[in-house]
Amino acid sequence: MDKGGTNLHSSIVKYHVRLKFNIEGVVEKADLIGAIFGQTEGLFGPEMNLNELQKSWKVGRIEVSLESKKDQTQGEVLIPMSTDISTAALIAAAVESVDKVGPCLARFILLGIEDVRVYKRKMIVERAKIIIKEWASKSVSESGELLKDLIEVAKRSKLISYGKEELPAGPGVYTSDLIILVEGRADVINLLKAGIDNVIAIEGVKIPESVIKLSKEKRIVAFLDGDRGGDLISKELSQITNINKIIMAPQGKEVEDLAPTEVINILKKEMEELPIKKISADYHEQLSEKVSEFFPKINNTLEAIILDENFSQIMKSPINELVQRLENVEGSKYIIFDGIITQRLIDSASKIGIQAIVGHRIGDIKSNQADLLLKTFNEFGIE
Repeated sequence: MDKGGTNLHSSIVKYHVRLKFNIEGVVEKADLIGAIFGQTEGLFGPEMNLNELQKSWKVGRIEVSLESKKDQTQGEVLIPMSTDISTAALIAAAVESVDKVGPCLARFILLGIEDVRVYKRKMIVERAKIIIKEWASKSVSESGELLKDLIEVAKRSKLISYGKEELPAGPGVYTSDLIILVEGRADVINLLKAGIDNVIAIEGVKIPESVIKLSKEKRIVAFLDGDRGGDLISKELSQITNINKIIMAPQGKEVEDLAPTEVINILKKEMEELPIKKISADYHEQLSEKVSEFFPKINNTLEAIILDENFSQIMKSPINELVQRLENVEGSKYIIFDGIITQRLIDSASKIGIQAIVGHRIGDIKSNQADLLLKTFNEFGIE
């Protein structure tokens, strides 16, 4: 059997483990590969043997380049792997422990573990930039308004930070009653690509206080990796949060690696029966009625209407004076206004206990410490 192994399809390679070596003597490639397989076998159990990893397509063909001069052989070894980073690091350390090739003393040193997906993503991004440029130049004359809408969506889908822990999240975490909880930053980015922006990451096994607080105020669905780590986090969530549902990625798969269509299909299938809290529905029904009532009165007026906790109007103000006037009005709970929801308005509203702001669009929001409900007229079926 060729110990170099079988070819691992390039689309599933995650890491390239690169090592350099120096051997005191003249050896051939077959000698070196045989030493790697032989001296790492049995170190960590049969499931971690290179032979077994190759059979399960987790390790590809090991590539060796070498050169012999003056009774010394030097070169590099490349091991393509589709495992997690921990397994890749373990294999790298095991190969570094190889100290002989045949009768010759040898030394292996790790050069690095390269994430192949990083380079692939860079290539895809560069290609996407070209596609966007070409598409925009062809389409702008046909539908300028469509391009404007797409740009607005893109702005709202930027990665943001949430809470005092500055957790990676999508902007929808502020506006949606349903929050998708994932494990890490890469998972958030993947869901944003799928058009899902009501998402936030835990960033570790310990559940952040901001997530615990969110679980008391909103419906929370956890979407976790289909591995041991996902299982541990699911148990932790069940114990200390008011979690509504836990969804696991397919066994052995990570959320960050799922295609957008897979993400959407999994969430759609698993969330069809998710219950809606009645108190939330009643609250939004009242707010929706008032938005429908006041929208015709403020649309295209550049004015804002302030409501109290009973949804009664207590003030009307030009939007350019709104921030200053809010400081002098007691009992303000809701703002419905003819403008764009900005960070400045959120900061001012949070200081006086505003619970919800409704406007035409939501700007580039970086933080919402008060967890205000941010809504657009579109979300109420208006405009």
